[in-house]
This record gives sequence, structure tokens and C-alpha cells, in this order.
Amino acid sequence: MSTPEQLLFLPGASGNKAFWQPLSERLATRAAREFVGYPGFGGEPADPAVASIDDIVRRVVARIDRPTALVAQSMGGVIAVRAALDKPQLVTHLVLTVTSGGIDTAALGAQNWRAGDTSAFPSWFVSYHADLSDDIARLTQPALLLWGDSDPLSPLAVGERLNALLGNATLHVVRGGEHDLGSVHAEALAPLVDAHLLAR
Repeated sequence: MSTPEQLLFLPGASGNKAFWQPLSERLATRAAREFVGYPGFGGEPADPAVASIDDIVRRVVARIDRPTALVAQSMGGVIAVRAALDKPQLVTHLVLTVTSGGIDTAALGAQNWRAGDTSAFPSWFVSYHADLSDDIARLTQPALLLWGDSDPLSPLAVGERLNALLGNATLHVVRGGEHDLGSVHAEALAPLVDAHLLAR
């Protein structure tokens, strides 16, 4: 795998494009950066052409036109995994934080976010379920897994399971880290991400 020429930052379900800004600002890599938004989320205008996770994945895949690292938060990690499976030849690295990655998190003690107020999300997003366990094992890119030990939505057991499924992964645990650790702990995580992006 080559070093990435661009970084695509994928937010979680909030669609907050600014989530990854603190980390991006602290990275030394010279790769171009793009902060991906999802139509209908986080203030992004809705688009009638986007009515499923598949549609969002297609949009992300269309942006992978050169060696690319995917940096993804929470639900964005599912999109990143699917995009990496679609374009393995161009996705050089994965950085996944507190995501399901497309595996069954309930069995690993995760709190069900769908049990809360989901009125801000399209119904197709709330109802999305996938089991990518078998597919994940096909990913060979270096993957950096960033987890907290105080996150009820994606507990450490989820990160440990993904670490076992991925063939080339490293799991880093942030003590006291919660679901927003990718942004809140950006200063501590940036050197880890920079070093990871040099991995081959």
C-alpha cells in the first residue's frame, strides 16, 4: 500500500463535518483533506437521490479517485468499511473510531442508540442493519482502531472484536474516552494517526 494522497473524514450519525477538524488541524501529513457530509444530516441539504446507506456509500466511493485514507467516526465507520471493500486498490489506510464497523454490537454490550429519540434521522437510516463480519476479514489495509473505555454506545469489546476480524489492525484505547473521543482527544491522537498513515 502507498501513502495516501487524500484523507476523507467521515462523521457519525450527527453528520457534523466539523467533528474531525481538531484532528485534521494537528496532522502533519501533507495529504489533501476532505470533510464528507451526508445529505439530510448535520445541516446538509437533503437530496432526493439519497434515500439509503447504499446511496451514501456510492457517493463516498465516487470520491476515492486516488490513494485515499478513510478516517471515520461511529456510523461513518460502516460507510468506510463498505467503501474500502468496494475500492480496495485505492483505500490505503483506515482509521476507525468507536464504530460498529458493520458487526453486531448488541451482542458485545453496546447500548442501543435507536431506543432514544431518532426523529432527527431519516427512517431508512434508523432501520439500517448489516452484518459485515465475513467481509471485514477481507480487508488488508492497515487499520488503526481508536476506542475509549467509557463509551456505552460502542464499548471496548466492539473494538476488540474488530481488531480480531481485521487482518492488519492496531487497537489504541483512550482511558476515559467516550463516543466523541476522535474530536475531544485530537491532540493525543494526531501523532498516532500520522504514524499510522506511514504504515505499509
